[in-house]
Amino acid sequence: MSTNGEAATVTGPLTTESGAPVADNQNSESAGAGGPMLIQDQLLLEKLAHFNRERIPERVVHARGAGAYGTFTVTADVTRWTRAKFLSRVGKETETFLRFSTVAGNLGAADAVRDPRGFALKFYTEEGNYDLVGNNTPVFFIKDAIKFPDFIHTQKRDPYTGSQEADNVWDFWGLSPEATHQVTWLFGDRGIPASYRNMNGYGSHTYQWSNEAGEVFWVKYHFKTDQGIKSLTQDEANKLAGEDPDSHQRDLREAIERGDFPTWTVQVQIMPADEAANYRFNPFDLTKVWPHEDYPPIEIGKLELNRNPENIFAEVEQSIFSPAHFVPGIGPSPDKMLQGRLFAYGDAHRYRVGVNADHLPVNRPHATEARTHSRDGFLYDGRHKGAKNYEPNSFGGPFQTDRPLWQPVPVAGATGNHVAPSHAEDDDFVQAGNLYRLMSEAEKERLIANLAGFIAKVSRDDIAERAINNFRQADPDYGKRLEAAVQALRG
Repeated sequence: MSTNGEAATVTGPLTTESGAPVADNQNSESAGAGGPMLIQDQLLLEKLAHFNRERIPERVVHARGAGAYGTFTVTADVTRWTRAKFLSRVGKETETFLRFSTVAGNLGAADAVRDPRGFALKFYTEEGNYDLVGNNTPVFFIKDAIKFPDFIHTQKRDPYTGSQEADNVWDFWGLSPEATHQVTWLFGDRGIPASYRNMNGYGSHTYQWSNEAGEVFWVKYHFKTDQGIKSLTQDEANKLAGEDPDSHQRDLREAIERGDFPTWTVQVQIMPADEAANYRFNPFDLTKVWPHEDYPPIEIGKLELNRNPENIFAEVEQSIFSPAHFVPGIGPSPDKMLQGRLFAYGDAHRYRVGVNADHLPVNRPHATEARTHSRDGFLYDGRHKGAKNYEPNSFGGPFQTDRPLWQPVPVAGATGNHVAPSHAEDDDFVQAGNLYRLMSEAEKERLIANLAGFIAKVSRDDIAERAINNFRQADPDYGKRLEAAVQALRG
């Protein structure tokens, strides 16, 4: 049994929320010893009303999560590529907060399930917070944010049955061949990590770095677990999910409590900006990786988690992350999934936590101060006092720097609903096939069994066949073996 972390000691009389002392917290006021309760009992009404409001809307995706604080330490000189101050010298340390999560499950779901894992990291830098919002896979199911709501609807509960339906999942994936690569990742051995400590993290998207000279580079982030990759088979996960739904959260918390601090080696792939246009894959396509032989990962730092949150609601549930939270020297790319997320994440937080969510201790900058004219609204804490709320002003208020955080990207052409530019080796299947061919025979057998078990639940033959055909196009052996396995299960 784990013990609580160090908690603040609170002494003195119990009070109401307004600070008045409480005389009796065991018995409500009533009209006589056996009579009905009185509406004048403000302690009773205050407690019941607050209790009714103790939950905020859970995240639509990534609802089930755990988090911890830590430290990022620079281990290599990267100033030739970025002017970000938190990366400015070897040995520099920056406080961080990392939230792990599953994607499709709700707040009460089990941890040990086949699902991507969110890997959302906040750097509390001296230039403001930098949020890197990724997963434990280097790719994703779709490449354009306009498809995201439809995709998530297929993963969540059906509007009629109230359950996740194999028909919906495979109908969408079969009609979206771009998902083939990520689905191969998900149903392979790494689809169910044994713990949050035993999995990699990835920024997944492509981001811009720019140096003091204004030179531009495209980068991808990798966080390689130093604990080693460990995963669960489907049978092991089914058993663990039933016996201990909180397995991953418990493992992370208890490891930190006993001083076994998990670490990740941080690497980046770096592409000079002028190489992007003619690269063999679209470098901004979230369903693709950059093969390591093209752009070898370069170690730049070490991430360590070493402190548990003191209050899960305040620090994990109310924590917010947005890929739009950049710092000087780091910026977005033309990745259409990333572009959509630049809006969607912040909008979700304003709805779910409130317009002043950035004021909460876990979300506000720790190494600098936020100076903004955005104020008022729900739960505004009055921090600005009587300062002027506009810019420019002549009363000594904050002012613009005239130096953008990132470098401009040239654009050309007519506006419209454009398909992403196609590169020499772009298609929806080549990298899924490459991944399949990298697997050992035992890994392939488990992949086929995991996929077949799910596809066999589909009620319509055309949906099942369309899904199988995507894997057949990735690799003929892949499709042939999957088709046989599904037929055996469907009889």
